Amino acid sequence: MLIAEISKNYKSGFRVHASLQIGLGPEVTVLFGPSGSGKTTVLRCIAGLESLTAGRIHFKEEVWADVSRHIHLAPQQRSVGYLFQDYALFPHLSVRENIGFGLANVSKNERQSRSREIAERMQVLDLLDRRPAELSGGEQQRVALARAVACGPELLLLDEPLSALDGPTRERVREELARLLQTLRLPAIVVTHDWIDALRLGDNLVVMSNGTVLQAGTPQDVFARPQHTDVAAAVGMETVAAGSVIERGNGSVTLRVGSAELIGADPQDNLSEYFVCIRGENVTLETGRAGQSSARNHIPGIVREIAPAGSLCRVTVDIGCDIVALVTRQALEDLSLARGSRVFAVFKASAVHLIGRHTA
Repeated sequence: MLIAEISKNYKSGFRVHASLQIGLGPEVTVLFGPSGSGKTTVLRCIAGLESLTAGRIHFKEEVWADVSRHIHLAPQQRSVGYLFQDYALFPHLSVRENIGFGLANVSKNERQSRSREIAERMQVLDLLDRRPAELSGGEQQRVALARAVACGPELLLLDEPLSALDGPTRERVREELARLLQTLRLPAIVVTHDWIDALRLGDNLVVMSNGTVLQAGTPQDVFARPQHTDVAAAVGMETVAAGSVIERGNGSVTLRVGSAELIGADPQDNLSEYFVCIRGENVTLETGRAGQSSARNHIPGIVREIAPAGSLCRVTVDIGCDIVALVTRQALEDLSLARGSRVFAVFKASAVHLIGRHTA
């Protein structure tokens, strides 16, 4: 098991305090959170590229770092493979030479043999004589990953492995990376700020913000049941607003949010103050009352803002508080939505996630 109790202080005043326990099975742990949350610092401390201000890092029976005992093993003394954000391939070396760079301590014949074996495993065998500048983004990533695993690491560390890629390329390479990580069957830690990457790549999820760990669990559990408002915002709950209980009964709770009244599923914790969190994709916009709708919330409002959100549109509606809906461009056109349009925001009680105000 990897046990990391990391404290790192910077002269700027930024501090990172994170405790991690990661098993040694072939699972991927994702460090997730916005830029500047401390994710890369944790990764670099585990790799030995940063020294700890306080704390310790143990891997299996080895002590990689322990400030109280003045221990800090150099990166090359730790059994890790590190994939940098920009891949950091040597531009003047061929793919073959890049992969073999970490095998300097073996004979030339063995280096060539192992480089070829790893290249075949990483599906870059036909690229061995090329230089990095001749490779696509996905090919560069596979070569960088091949170099990272060539020395036979027991732990893989990947820092924002998809951030340098554009949209369509990112989707394709994400799938390739997921398959490669499954093939390697090594424990891996992946840093990302993209929730799609986190859901696709991660078996376990650790959410960080402002240098601290806010929540950990399976990606599905964390995304469905965030326990902190920062986590809710990080995992894509577009609406996060303070609310107070008006009444409870029959498994539901009615809340006052601004001047609006919303109905949610009762978390049965008897609190009276919550943060109300709703995903934009769970909110439907209608221009009239749909008598057949099973949704408990059918609230009139006025469109306040429309903004692009990738392939969708983010529509902010004033229903007495601001609520965000994510709709397709076709739906936007079909409903003839514009600023000032009168609509109904429709969503189920089960779509309302409540976080107690005392825990947020």
